[in-house]
This record gives sequence, structure tokens and C-alpha cells, in this order.
Amino acid sequence: MTSPSRVGIGFDIHRLVEGRRLMLAGIEVPHPLGELAHSDGDVVLHALADAMLGAAGLGDIGEQFPDSDPAWKDADSAALLGRVVALVARAGWAVTSVDVNVLIERPKLAPHKAAMRERLAGLLALAPDAVGLKARTMEGLGPIGDGTAVASHVVVMLCHV
Repeated sequence: MTSPSRVGIGFDIHRLVEGRRLMLAGIEVPHPLGELAHSDGDVVLHALADAMLGAAGLGDIGEQFPDSDPAWKDADSAALLGRVVALVARAGWAVTSVDVNVLIERPKLAPHKAAMRERLAGLLALAPDAVGLKARTMEGLGPIGDGTAVASHVVVMLCHV
């Protein structure tokens, strides 16, 4: 009999503002605007954490790290994801693959995608080929298209360990 598996879906969106760093998939992407958020605002890691928590039946990122708690002010999302990985492992699950869409009009992410993918693989202890990462524009439509927001959709597969 094969081990059970679960699929999780995560989403996050943040406004882009001056005076903040643009953090995507655990790396800083050079840009004059960054995510407005309680933590560092990394939409990829937030969506990934939500996908993992949901698949494991552990709620969502807001329940685990509420923005009403000053302990998470300007928190490193990679550290938050590390806590989520540990929670998911304690619940008997492990990530086997992840697929990410980043929705941003600018900057173009092509020069950063390999580093982003490697960082995700490292944070999740996965082989790089178990991490899919795509960047999409919104063709000038809506707040992402006008350059005032960034979002990410993530699908994750967990297996029971």
C-alpha cells in the first residue's frame, strides 16, 4: 500500500511600496519597491506556508503567526517557513514537491528564477527538480499589472512519513 498524500493550495498578495525590500522565495530582488507587510512580506514563502499548513490540516499562516503579535514584526519569512516545516513534520508529513506562480509586472524575474528555485529547494530539503517556479505578468491589468502589488499562488504535495 502506498503512503497517503495531500495537496495544499496557498495564495498571498501584498502592496508594493517605497522603503521596503522586495523579498521573493527567500531572496531579495533588486527593485525600488517592496512588500508592505507585518513581516518581510515574502508572498512566495507566505503562500507556500499556507499551502503546507492547509494540506497538513494545521490552519493557516495568520493563525500560526498573527500580525497582531509584535513578535512577528519584520520577521524573516524563511524563518517562519522553517517553523512551518517543523510543524508539518511533527504532524507526520513531508513536502515532496512544490509548484509556484509569482505574479508581478516588474521587475522581470527571469534573472532571479534559478536562485529563487534553489533557495526554495534548500528551505524544503528538496531536489531542485521537485520545485517548479514560474513568473507571470498581468498584462497591465489591475493592481499587479499597474505595478502596485505582487502575488503568489503555490501548490504543494505532502506525503505521510
